[in-house]
Amino acid sequence: MKSSKEIIEIAKKVINQEAEAITQLSTLVDEQFSEAVLSVYQSSGRLIITGIGKSANIANKIVATLNSTGQPAMFMHAADAIHGDLGMMQADDTVLCISKSGNTPEIKVLVPLIKNRGNKLIGMTSNKDSFLAQNSDFVFHAYAEKEACPNNLAPTTSTTVQLVLGDALAVALLEMRRFTSHDFAKYHPGGALGKKLYLRVEDIVHAEKPQVQPNSSLNDVIIEISTKRLGTTVVLDQNAIVGLITDGDLRRMLQNGTDLKSVLAKDIMSVKPKSIQKEALAAEALGLMEENNITQLIVTDNDSYVGIIHLHDILKEGIL
Repeated sequence: MKSSKEIIEIAKKVINQEAEAITQLSTLVDEQFSEAVLSVYQSSGRLIITGIGKSANIANKIVATLNSTGQPAMFMHAADAIHGDLGMMQADDTVLCISKSGNTPEIKVLVPLIKNRGNKLIGMTSNKDSFLAQNSDFVFHAYAEKEACPNNLAPTTSTTVQLVLGDALAVALLEMRRFTSHDFAKYHPGGALGKKLYLRVEDIVHAEKPQVQPNSSLNDVIIEISTKRLGTTVVLDQNAIVGLITDGDLRRMLQNGTDLKSVLAKDIMSVKPKSIQKEALAAEALGLMEENNITQLIVTDNDSYVGIIHLHDILKEGIL
């Protein structure tokens, strides 16, 4: 049984060892990498990524990253490829083959088949003298001196290095394509991430439009805030926004002992209230609320009053 201190030391050792391997990896990235990136970028085909065992798992993750950042990619299991899945490859596709040793039986069968079809082949391997490296058009040297596993058997450091190289490939292609956050939103329409990138204020603004006039009585103000249930009301003077009254303003007025009989909306409203255009992103509205320590914003269409957006509306959408 390991003590808590020993378990923590094991974790630190693994992290440090893998971090060292990644640091070393940056010294191994050369013109082979840049040439491969340019080849994929200029190709009209997809990037087919293949591997076996744990390398296949890494291949799947790299495919997901590429597809989400604008590079069409597809996973092909190396074992299945030589039993029919090779048919998914098209003439203009580039193949990225991942194998730590570069000498597994499946790789030795698959590589010549890819080459015979005339497809460009990128080999990602720890062994530059391997069959895969020697038969690839471009080589990514995913060197891992030793696995983090104490028996130097379980793929740990080697798969981390492969994953990092895959991320480097994806980001290089992303920057080549000048892939923006707006492009990213097209591929991530669901969940909080997608909403941050495409959900706009006008999508969640309340249909209710609480409003009073500058000379409205305190009673009218309270009724409007209570009826519309947004904790606030806009003050309009001939359709122009001149102020905002929140339930917090009402509480502060009561605490100050103000004579309520003669109080009008214009006496307690906040002038120059914060507003946001209806076309703005909801995430931008959230940032404005946080910056000014407020929970509501007036929504406008140019200078016209559209409605109110509340912090709770944004949080309800999962944007935080």
